[in-house]
Amino acid sequence: MTGRTPHQSSPRPLAGRGPALRAVPDGATAGDVTALRANAQVAALRVDNWPQYGSPEWLRLHPQDPRVYVATLEAAELHRIAEAERARLDWLMDNEPDEWWREITAEARRETCRRVRAAKSMESAVEVRVRQARAGRRPPHKLTATPGWPPVAIPGRPGEYLTYQETSA
Repeated sequence: MTGRTPHQSSPRPLAGRGPALRAVPDGATAGDVTALRANAQVAALRVDNWPQYGSPEWLRLHPQDPRVYVATLEAAELHRIAEAERARLDWLMDNEPDEWWREITAEARRETCRRVRAAKSMESAVEVRVRQARAGRRPPHKLTATPGWPPVAIPGRPGEYLTYQETSA
């Protein structure tokens, strides 16, 4: 199940609408034929967009509105696709458990790799403390006044300023 809320737009399995179904391609599975048939029906109804099945917008449609049928057809296609994927994964689990494990953990593996790369690019707490300690051991910066700049306040000595003074050689 995706992180979709019930009334968000869903993937549109019927988005690739084509011409009316005239023939079944060689080697087409039952699912392929079902998808072709659904696309042909949507094309025949000339419906370009529709609300999500079960949404308040869908419930407000008149029962004779073709968008009611198309949204229902889309929901059926989404269910068919999800069931086919579940059956495929069940078959893999029973017949090729290593491949099944690779597939079901692939997303978690990608996310783990992403997080490890991100963690490697960050400084550790020890590295931060070492860097700060080194910064504390640096000799203090010698303040110098620069020609054309205003006087520089001397830290720790309120009211005292360094001002640029030309010296003759």
